[in-house]
Amino acid sequence: MSGNKINTFNVTYEVCGRSVGKMRNEVTGRQVEPTVEPEFSMATDEAGFHGGDGSAPLPLAYFCTGLVACLMTQIRAFAKRLRIDLKGVDVQATIRWQGTSEGRNPYESAPVEFSLDVDMDSDASLEDRTRLLEAAKKGCFIEATLANPIPVRHRLREGGDFVAID
Repeated sequence: MSGNKINTFNVTYEVCGRSVGKMRNEVTGRQVEPTVEPEFSMATDEAGFHGGDGSAPLPLAYFCTGLVACLMTQIRAFAKRLRIDLKGVDVQATIRWQGTSEGRNPYESAPVEFSLDVDMDSDASLEDRTRLLEAAKKGCFIEATLANPIPVRHRLREGGDFVAID
């Protein structure tokens, strides 16, 4: 055993979405652990294909942005911890899903491929840059969720209470 102290911390967000307009949603939230951060507000809308007005980014745009930004943040943060000189990082991502429907039934979605090309502006060796990327992948909360999926629980309001449906 290494004898190093193990630190753990929680990261918790509380987020509330409200439907407004045809397909527009307005979402507010904040991080409440490990620190309480200022509230943020974001809006989403769908394009005409899905009955929206295109007045805000699509919901999946936030997911894709979050994945890329989370990985980039961890690469920069962990470069310092691993003492790897890094001047900058660019990530080009192609993220694909497939929707399938039969007749008038609602479609079902499935992930197809998430491909991220990482370009580190660094003189570090390929071995060090690989070590940095592997650490960043493990530290990125979104990549960790994709690599180790957990159940997503849902509840519906029934009267004054919420009832579990899954």
